[in-house]
Amino acid sequence: MSSEAAAPVDHSGEPHTPMSDPVSDQSSDLGTLMSTAADAVTAELDRLIPAVDGPRGPVVEAMRYSALSGGKRLRPFLVMQSARLFGVPDAQALRVGCAVEMVHCYSLIHDDLPAMDDSDTRRGRPAVHKAFDEAIAILAGDALLTQAFEVLGDFSTSRDPAIRAALVVELARASGAAGMVGGQMIDISPARTDMGFDEIARLEALKTGELIRFSCVAGALLAGAGEGERAALAGYAADLGLAFQVADDLLDVTGTEEQMGKPVGQDHGLATFVTLLGLEGARKKADELVESACGHLVPFGASADNLRAVARFVVDRKQ
Repeated sequence: MSSEAAAPVDHSGEPHTPMSDPVSDQSSDLGTLMSTAADAVTAELDRLIPAVDGPRGPVVEAMRYSALSGGKRLRPFLVMQSARLFGVPDAQALRVGCAVEMVHCYSLIHDDLPAMDDSDTRRGRPAVHKAFDEAIAILAGDALLTQAFEVLGDFSTSRDPAIRAALVVELARASGAAGMVGGQMIDISPARTDMGFDEIARLEALKTGELIRFSCVAGALLAGAGEGERAALAGYAADLGLAFQVADDLLDVTGTEEQMGKPVGQDHGLATFVTLLGLEGARKKADELVESACGHLVPFGASADNLRAVARFVVDRKQ
């Protein structure tokens, strides 16, 4: 793999027209970039999940309640930034980012249910099962999950059926029993209370890391990029996902419910990176993971500076 940044390549058959807003400016403030991208994601989700009348209305309203409720939109941002490394049209990257966010929102709805984490709040307001009811919450999560694959499989995402199929397969793997769902199963298992570092790292690599991995490699998949580029982004994602969870464990101890927009201290009595490493040890581990993550981006040169900044943001965030 070359040490130079990858040249923009469009494998979609569509002309590449860079966005004129701040998302395309590598030197812009990361907060502005993320906010602009988040607004674009929310607007596209609003378009993809229109309100409906009649008996189906409540489940769609619950889908919109979750999907349009804001949040950092970190995963879509990673999709969009990885896609920019290869000159992928922004509209395509936005669609994939929205598909990932649908899966993420589904997971949050189901995680908050009484049978799982039993959380009454999410993003500073009632969780979906509290704002509606448990049955509607389950259906809304199911609908968001399935619509994500509808979005990926649509011609608008890519003219190349092989690319669309690759995106569907990779997101399915990241979301299911070999990924996020498998990690959640480990998380609620009796063995969770006394796991060691390697076991916790494996749990989080599945529960949190797999969806982040997909988000980081999605741009390369959209571009039909080579194995080397995909491997570099997957390596970055592995360290980023683990750093994200170390920071989450720290915030569960040091943050407040007002800051987080959800209950804190829910990991009490469980083995976490903080209980295993201590507060300072966990902070040091997070910093080491950021450095390692950025090391994987060397082949992309300065074009990956926003991804480097995201790695730092993940461990410095306050919510």
